[in-house]
Parts: sequence; structure tokens; C-alpha cells
Amino acid sequence: MTPSASDLLDWYARQRRVLPWRALPGQVADPYAVWLSEIMLQQTTVVTVMPYFERFLKRYPTVDALASAPLQDVLASWAGLGYYSRARNLHACAVLVSDRGGFPDTVAGLQALPGIGAYTARAIASIAFGVPVVPVDGNVERVTARLHAFETPLPAGRRALDQLASMLNDDPAAQAAPSDFTQALFDLGAGICTPRRPSCLMCPWRVSCRAHAGGEPARFPVKAPRKARPERHGVVFVLEDATGAIWLRHRPEQGLLGGMTELPGTSWQDRPVALSDAFSESPAEVTWKVAGQVKHVFTHFTLNLTVVRGAVENFRMLHNQPGFACPPHAIADQALPSVMRKCLAL
Repeated sequence: MTPSASDLLDWYARQRRVLPWRALPGQVADPYAVWLSEIMLQQTTVVTVMPYFERFLKRYPTVDALASAPLQDVLASWAGLGYYSRARNLHACAVLVSDRGGFPDTVAGLQALPGIGAYTARAIASIAFGVPVVPVDGNVERVTARLHAFETPLPAGRRALDQLASMLNDDPAAQAAPSDFTQALFDLGAGICTPRRPSCLMCPWRVSCRAHAGGEPARFPVKAPRKARPERHGVVFVLEDATGAIWLRHRPEQGLLGGMTELPGTSWQDRPVALSDAFSESPAEVTWKVAGQVKHVFTHFTLNLTVVRGAVENFRMLHNQPGFACPPHAIADQALPSVMRKCLAL
């Protein structure tokens, strides 16, 4: 049975979440706010994003303000949200959008911008510009898999599931209210059709759901067994001068954490790094003391860092080292990723 878009939209009208980037009933969505929220929400939860979004929007209230800001300032504002290539693409996208005078209003036009993939383009197009398309995030994927009791394990079945999700838009009621329909799908997955213990009795689509009829909705979507996450290792150096300043450096623009600020350290390797080897890569020949260990989980690997600490009277001896002295009062304003803030906390 095909689920009724009208039933979902009626439920959404009563139960919709109030989010800082979401237009209120009767209002027109702001493309800048929609775009910013969608980029922030990639691989990140709503609860985590909300305070970042509000601070970011206060500092950069328009796409023009964001475009004119220095990249390092944008990276510093983003610090803690992770997946830092998003921040670099966000800035590059803002520059292009500002130059052209606004966001394109088509899926193809949006997807041509930096940092905007197929899902994000569809989300912005439907929510901000009323384009009748279905963006398939984890919530929509889960709802669709349960509606059809979809047995093919993910990620192998993802393309077929995407096609099934697109059919949800065939209902004329969905095409008449693309923005609300998309956000209703998001809210259904986030609040009712949750990964564990879905609230099926409160779901407006339960009569159409094959997984509910089969009595085991939480089994869907079926997922292939996860591979063990590999581990990597390194050593970082916290070097402080007599004023309390810390020696920092910028990472290369390309690659993981590209362009962010970091403590100097060794490369990250598949095996633990011997301290005797690591000291040959230290920024200064001083007495180093182990401060502790930091573990940080990235998407594709777990990083284990040994944090060592040393002191110098001043940083003149580091004139040949890449980096800069950061006084204590300026640490909070640096574009330090979470893993480096963990190291400094030791």
C-alpha cells in the first residue's frame, strides 16, 4: 500500500519540530539558512548543530558576510564540528554564491557548487525553492526501508532504496507542498521511525508499513557487518614559553583537517611511535615529559596520540620551524580541531 502524503503532512502540521533554520508556518524558507544547516548537519546530529548554527549565523548573518570573512576565521568558528573540509567548501561556496548574487534554485545548479552533493542539492532545492524531489538522508532511508521491509543489506542496496524513496513524491499532495513534505519525512524518521524502538502506534504511515505488519520494524534497514575500524598512532608536542604561549602550526590545505591549526607532531602511523624516534621530529631540543594519551575516533580510523610537554624561555630558537607562537588568550580563537583541543586539555 502506498503511504498517503496527506496523512504525513497532517501529522507534520501538528508535530513539526521548531528548529532555528526552519521557516515557521506561512513563512518562506531562507536559502542561506537552509544551506548552512544542511552542510552542518552532514554526519552531525541536530542537537550538536543547533548552538553552532546560532553562533555562526550571528557572526555571519548573510552569505555575503560569510564570503568576505577570512578562511581562518571561518575554520575557527567551525572548530569542534568536525569534518573540516565542509568548512573550507562552505567558504568557497559562499564566495561563488555571493559573486552570482544568490543561490541557484535547481538541483543541478546547486550540485555544481562546492561541498554540495546529490542529497544536499535535493534538500536545499525542495526546502528552500519548492522543487518536488525527495532527498534521502539516514532518516528517509530508514523510513523507506521499513515501508517496504527492504531486505537487501546496505550499503549494497542503497541505490534501489533511493529509487523507492523517490516514489514517495508521486502523491500529488507531496508535489503540492515539497518543502513541508521533505521536512515531514525528516521529522518522521527523527522522532517516530527511530533506529531503535520506533513509535509505530504514533506513526501516520503505520497501516502502509510492511515492517510494522511483520512485527519487527527495528530490523530494517538491514546492514552488512561492519569492518573493524583501523587504529593509527602518533606523538604531539605541547611546547610552551615563559609567557604561557603555545607553539602551533597550520596543517596543509588538502587532506584530513586541511587548513586547521594543530600542535606540531609526528605523522600518523599504523603502529605505535617510539618516543625516541618521535623526538627527532620535535620542534625543539628540550626535555620532554609525557602528559598523557588521547584517543579520538574519526570516521574511518581511531587515532591514538601520546602527548608530550616541554618548555623554552622564548621561541627565538624556533625561527626555522614552521608555525607561530599563540598567546594563551588567543587559543580559543584558533581553528583547532577537537582532537587538538583534547591534547591541550592535558
